[in-house]
Amino acid sequence: MEALLSLQVKAIREITPHIREFELGRLDGAPLPRFRAGAHLKFELPTANGGLQRCYSLINTVEQGHRYRIAVHRSAHSQGGSEHMWDQVCIGTLLTAHPPRNDFALAPDATHHLLLAGGIGITPILSMAHALDAAGQSFSLHYAARTPEHMAYAQAISDDVGDRAHLYCDGGDPAKGMPIAALLSTPRAGVHLYVCGPQAMIDAVVATAQAQGWASAQVHVERFSAPAPQAHDAGFVVRLARSGHTLEVAPNQSILDVILATGCDPLFDCRRGECGACAVNVLAGTPDHRDYALTREQRDSNQVMCICVSRCLGQELVLDI
Repeated sequence: MEALLSLQVKAIREITPHIREFELGRLDGAPLPRFRAGAHLKFELPTANGGLQRCYSLINTVEQGHRYRIAVHRSAHSQGGSEHMWDQVCIGTLLTAHPPRNDFALAPDATHHLLLAGGIGITPILSMAHALDAAGQSFSLHYAARTPEHMAYAQAISDDVGDRAHLYCDGGDPAKGMPIAALLSTPRAGVHLYVCGPQAMIDAVVATAQAQGWASAQVHVERFSAPAPQAHDAGFVVRLARSGHTLEVAPNQSILDVILATGCDPLFDCRRGECGACAVNVLAGTPDHRDYALTREQRDSNQVMCICVSRCLGQELVLDI
């Protein structure tokens, strides 16, 4: 079992009216576990409503081995995480976190990196840009926010990235926003795409990339929560062919959670549809694919699905579990 880190808040900075940066280090200033651009920390937060786990991307680079920097957006619909970080955490507070983990790493064989960020999604993208710049690699950064005051680190991006950075403030007018279709219009071998931001932006980028013929292995997504239930979601039945269970999946439940409740032990990891660890064979029924891990061919075959986020387009699925 991994050893948890005890991190003390060394500094707090107001980045925008809604984004606050926290600088963290060990009590004795000793070096911290190393990481690569795109990594995040998972925190164990002792909130009033019980413990919460929240993930925040690391902004800084691996060379700054004595500190971690994260930024937290104060959500108007906080379920306790950002509210706790803003209201309860101050300089000197001790926080408990798991060691850095990276599900959003830069592709080592890429000839060009296309970095897309929206809102607070700039945090891992900024670390990537700094790493690529230091390594002399080819990249471009596109960052969108509603207004200039919502655009975190805009000046630092302009200073450090220069003409490789493109900033968009749409003011609520999509016509002034990031030109996603144009940016993704010509997929090429060796070009890798990375996107982090609001769910609607991620969905738009992924859908556009698929429509334009990007290979799924060249599209990388970072998000820290599972897709929200959709208004039309309905319950359905899942039959597990090998274990013999017949299960009811409610509109607000995932297939994975219902299976785990039976005592079965399927493989899984991210619970966000990104890693593909929970992919299982489908013996009957039509999946409603909502993951980011399967290839287009796998989705079209309907013979495999990611059970942490995907659902059923009909009334019943039969899975090889």
